Amino acid sequence: MLPEALTALAMSGGTAVMTAAGTQTWEALRRRVAAWFAHGDSRRESAELERLDRTATELTAVEGGQLERARIRHEASWQARFEAFLEDLPDSEREAAADALRVLLQEAAAAPGVSAGSGGLAVGGDLNISAEGGSIAAGVIHGGAHVGHPPVPDPNQG
Repeated sequence: MLPEALTALAMSGGTAVMTAAGTQTWEALRRRVAAWFAHGDSRRESAELERLDRTATELTAVEGGQLERARIRHEASWQARFEAFLEDLPDSEREAAADALRVLLQEAAAAPGVSAGSGGLAVGGDLNISAEGGSIAAGVIHGGAHVGHPPVPDPNQG
């Protein structure tokens, strides 16, 4: 049984895989995760890359409510893989592997660029949401927002 801190780390690993799948950061993360699992074994690294690719492929093949269920299932599966890997390591190697995973996850979280998975929208600047003709517009805001009246059109613009 892993200590709580390592279980939380494994959970973060599963979340990172799901967060990156289908985004611009996927390629870099999948290579680093595969290398982390492989510990220098090229055959194992290839097997992990294939496993990661299957995850990404399965996620792109589903839509709607099925997508969210698939993401939850794969996130739990990857968490279990990270947990099992850490648990199987000798005590003398476990902390070094955990430290390497922490660094990998910190660097993945700090990766430049804005990206979103399938069905999502990420914006690295301004986003205007509007509705016309009785429609409803909605958005989720993580960070600051300004709500105000729209600018008055210039009469010369028609």
